[in-house]
Amino acid sequence: MSGRTLLGGAIGAAAVVQCAPAISCHAPRVCDLLALRRRLAGDGTVALTFDDGPSPDGTAAVLALLAGHDATATFFLVGEQVRRFPSLAREIVDAGHSIGLHGETHRCELRLTPGMLLDDRERGLEAIHAATGVLPVIHRPPYGAASGPGLALARGQGLETILWSRWGRDWRGAATADSVVRDVTRSGPLDREIVLLHDADHYASHASFEATVGALPGILEPLLGAALE
Repeated sequence: MSGRTLLGGAIGAAAVVQCAPAISCHAPRVCDLLALRRRLAGDGTVALTFDDGPSPDGTAAVLALLAGHDATATFFLVGEQVRRFPSLAREIVDAGHSIGLHGETHRCELRLTPGMLLDDRERGLEAIHAATGVLPVIHRPPYGAASGPGLALARGQGLETILWSRWGRDWRGAATADSVVRDVTRSGPLDREIVLLHDADHYASHASFEATVGALPGILEPLLGAALE
């Protein structure tokens, strides 16, 4: 075997390690192979999750709707936004919701070296802890695109990587309240689902969170008889 063939094989193997986990958010079998959580264990439970915040407009409206329905959720926060709105991050915790890390920035893990990724995670954790007093133990990579080094690093940091089983595609400019509800519910009743939504438009279409806010009653009301985590 030639040196060029060996080098090509090594590069290909490295690319697989780096990039293959990124499809796990769309491939349940890959998710299972990597032992990543995309659904809940308990029957009848549903976890609503919100990425990209906090945001003065979107997060505040989502918190009000959740309070009105006596529901709790998990917010995956971005460190640079927590630094901008620390009191809002604290409000999430004070309202009884869970928080996780979405990174210091919203850069795709596949574009970061392990050193850059470590720095990003540590800064994000520091920002969240400083604002809320909580040190997250769960993590969701931006875009759901986990890298091999990113997963290894998360486990070394004691962070469980959480993906999702349903999403509202609410980051799109074309999203509406009705389309978000349809996307979340199109596969049937919600049971043991982890639902991905967004409470901010920092990294999405302008004011896209308005579709999320409009959709929440249509998602929450059918769940009032079920357990929300």
